Amino acid sequence: MKMTTTNMMDMFEEGKVLKICAPMVRYSKLAFRSLVRKFDCDICFTPMIVAPDFMRSVKARDSEFTTNEADRPLIVQFAASDAQTLADAACVVAPFSDGVDLNCGCPQRWAMSDGYGACLINKPELVKDMVRHVRNQVDNPNYTASIKIRIHKDLRRTVDLCQKAEAAGVSWITVHGRTAEERHQPVHFDAIKTIKDSLSVPVVANGDIKTLRDVETTHQLTGVDGVMAARGLLSNPAMFAGYNETPLECVWDWVDLATNQGTPFTCFHQHLIYMLERVSSQPERKVFNSLQSTAAVIDYLHNTYGSPDTQTVGLNVMYDVIPMRRKGRRRNNCLQSLLFSFQPPVSLFGCRRTVFLEMTLQWTAVALFLYVEIGVLLILCLPFISATRWQCIFQLRIWNKMARFWNKFFLAMIIILIVLFLDALREVRKYSGVGNGKEANLHPNMFDHLHMKLFRAQRNLYISGFTLFLWLVLRRVITLINQLATESGTTASLQIKAECANQTAKKYMEDNELLKQTLMYGKGDKATAEGNELLRSEVEKLRGELKGSEEALEKSQSEMEAMKKQSVGLTKEYDRLLKEHQDLQESGDKKDD
Repeated sequence: MKMTTTNMMDMFEEGKVLKICAPMVRYSKLAFRSLVRKFDCDICFTPMIVAPDFMRSVKARDSEFTTNEADRPLIVQFAASDAQTLADAACVVAPFSDGVDLNCGCPQRWAMSDGYGACLINKPELVKDMVRHVRNQVDNPNYTASIKIRIHKDLRRTVDLCQKAEAAGVSWITVHGRTAEERHQPVHFDAIKTIKDSLSVPVVANGDIKTLRDVETTHQLTGVDGVMAARGLLSNPAMFAGYNETPLECVWDWVDLATNQGTPFTCFHQHLIYMLERVSSQPERKVFNSLQSTAAVIDYLHNTYGSPDTQTVGLNVMYDVIPMRRKGRRRNNCLQSLLFSFQPPVSLFGCRRTVFLEMTLQWTAVALFLYVEIGVLLILCLPFISATRWQCIFQLRIWNKMARFWNKFFLAMIIILIVLFLDALREVRKYSGVGNGKEANLHPNMFDHLHMKLFRAQRNLYISGFTLFLWLVLRRVITLINQLATESGTTASLQIKAECANQTAKKYMEDNELLKQTLMYGKGDKATAEGNELLRSEVEKLRGELKGSEEALEKSQSEMEAMKKQSVGLTKEYDRLLKEHQDLQESGDKKDD
């Protein structure tokens, strides 16, 4: 069925910044285009279609291009390498669309090797010829022919390409502000502005458009007539309506559109994965990503976020000043987006699924580490294990090997725990100020979600703070145990020395006391006689020793006299022998003469 064609150029002439959904392979199909149109998207592109395949196969035409009466304004993007094929494809889709776009910006290798995509920016004459063929062969004068390009490193080549396309009759030009080699580098807004200032046809900017504020910023920096978004719309199809995160209404709209239009499960599921990525926790994403059927996904959404009717009523009550509406919604919906990221309250009897109170992997690890710290501290404080024994354990070979890494591990854990503590503190501050006031009474279930998030943030704050505190305490306890063991060893050594000194002094005191009793404190003749007898025996003993010494001395003296006499005799004998030797030497000398 032939559809009425919109005059696309009138939209540019209205003076506003057009908001455009970019061509996205596998994603910007009819159901998704219908969704973003509900949230203030002005123009939608189809996914890139390879023109030769499209013209060669009816099956390819039926699968690659689907639309309906509400899918307007619509631009069909083609990848082509010759002018006539592009013109033929444009003539086929012209009754069902408002314009065609030539892809001159796809940087994928397969496209460039086949002569499509970004390689065309180096063939300005071919691009010019393609635009001219489309303009000449499509009967509708309001039908547009646009191109989507990337920039050159030498911007003068890009300006020359755009001016040649303008001379050929291009309707507008979309500029992705990166080169064909760049992927996630910053967008060159200055290059887009230079191109805009060099042309009289409308220019659309593309690249890193993730919020409505980015649309306004890009317009201010470049002065373009429109802004095109791709990944930003995938994660938040309501972005152009001013939402910072995907609202719940958008999710249920997607479910309705996708199921009504028979969208394959893979595409249906993948879109929801993108939409929920920023508003769900990691455990929630794991569960949702593992779902295998449309029914399972819908059940999950119902059980997690509630039915669409219930949620819409609740949100309308909360936002009665600025109620939900399909078109032209311009409002600050931070609270709604925040509420959407929470889970419903627990119902023990199956009304809703159990809330995900499980901690994420990192907080599970922190809690486990906390339990380990508590266990170690309890073991270190056991009364029947002394500090000296702990010191012996710490001096084992395995601990000596680990001691080389202990300081680094200690500091690393301090840094990690501080970072986690600050993150938990940020979460507590984020959620503690939301949910107070009359809105909580109007729709308490939604604010239960906030309180659940606040509870989890506070739990994480306590866990990280207490873990950090115990980690410092554990280090200090180990240090004190070593110091105590050292002091205990020193004290034990001093005690042994003191005991030895005490025993020696005690012995001398006992001997002295015995002597005093014998000599000074003895009473009666008997005691005196015994004392005198003891002294007499001692004197006799000393006399005997003295006599023995005198005899030994006399004997030594006699032996010394004998040795002295012997020495004198030996001296005389030596002198005699020396004299005889001299006489013999003299007589020998006389004989020689």
